[in-house]
Amino acid sequence: MDKHRVVIIGGGFGGLNAALEMKNSSLEITIVDKTNYHLFQPLLYQVATAALSPADIAVPIRAVFSKNKNIKVLMDEVVSIDRVKRKVILKHGELEFDSLVISSGSSHSYFANDNWEQFAPGLKTLSDGLLIREKILKSLELAEKETDKFERRKYLTFVIVGGGPTGVEMAGAIAEIAKKSLMRDFRNINAGETKIYLVEALSGILSAYPDELSSKAQKSLETMGVELKLNTKVIDINQDGVRTEKEFLDTTNVIWAAGNTVSPIVKSLNIETDRTGRARVNEDLSIKDDPDIFVIGDAALVINIDGKAVPGVAQGAIQEGKFVGKIISKQIPANERGKFVYVNKGNMATIGRAKAVAEIKGLKLSGFIAWAFWCFIHIFFLIGFRNRFRVMLEWIWYYVTFKHGIRLIVGTQHERKN
Repeated sequence: MDKHRVVIIGGGFGGLNAALEMKNSSLEITIVDKTNYHLFQPLLYQVATAALSPADIAVPIRAVFSKNKNIKVLMDEVVSIDRVKRKVILKHGELEFDSLVISSGSSHSYFANDNWEQFAPGLKTLSDGLLIREKILKSLELAEKETDKFERRKYLTFVIVGGGPTGVEMAGAIAEIAKKSLMRDFRNINAGETKIYLVEALSGILSAYPDELSSKAQKSLETMGVELKLNTKVIDINQDGVRTEKEFLDTTNVIWAAGNTVSPIVKSLNIETDRTGRARVNEDLSIKDDPDIFVIGDAALVINIDGKAVPGVAQGAIQEGKFVGKIISKQIPANERGKFVYVNKGNMATIGRAKAVAEIKGLKLSGFIAWAFWCFIHIFFLIGFRNRFRVMLEWIWYYVTFKHGIRLIVGTQHERKN
């Protein structure tokens, strides 16, 4: 008898946890991802700001399942899905499936201004993190040798667009490295010349958090030297900087943290989606009229029992992945699956060294206590003891010394040749 074939698209939190739930089953499982690693995305901004190395927050997917002979990993890109023929079309071949889990994540959305991406990279992949890291370090190097103080300003001005958790974390981290930890290594520039702007179209940052925590986060950023530009929409980004409705910010350093869009893979399913491209799924996370195709994580619009959409955070994807993994591994019929219920275990955002805000089951925390919780939770969810141990040591070192260790500018091969 042929084994039940399961294809999982994406090795992120959703796909990885779905596979972990099925690893001891008799199913034939194939994980397809464009990269060969699982990325712990909540700490990606620390790679971008030279606090951690890529190896600290990523692990090869093959290594996670090396002992599970029923799980195969392919590094390839999914082009489309043929629901009728039950095939996943890859760039280099195709896969047949009996059950399909789509956990393809999301990418940056520039709200129909895709040309902005070349000037304002977002933060979704390791490549993004390394690009932003080198951009920051190069700017400081260029500022060091620039003798004209007015020209030097553009290298020492940093603009982050978007006041969600990623934007807040980036702004806080850049404020620390640009105003404290790295400045001691330079001779011709000083912290007073550095300008950091956080641009947000809404009236406050961290809009998903209680007003009390949002206000505390805002005050913390302002204390660190970040200037918040609220109720401010960006109307253009180019090689010279950022133009808002109110002014022009002259800078070579723009980071995008304002919007997401779902992978086009979902469109090939020909199902109903929301305005960001998320698939509208059933209560069991399957798609309409097809109980063996599931969409989870950022790619899915999941309505919880409170009538609200499950947020696109790691916890949501993890819980959805485990839920779907159990359904498939136990081969539960559609009429017996029940409804997925998201359990909100809290929201956290770090602002800087010993500064964070957190809401955990109604308990609102800020400052050092919230930061300690944030550190513990993130270390706990890192895959592999080696990763946890290394990150813990890095954080202790940084906390004691204020020194970021990963400050190398490597560049691409093309850049080195030129």
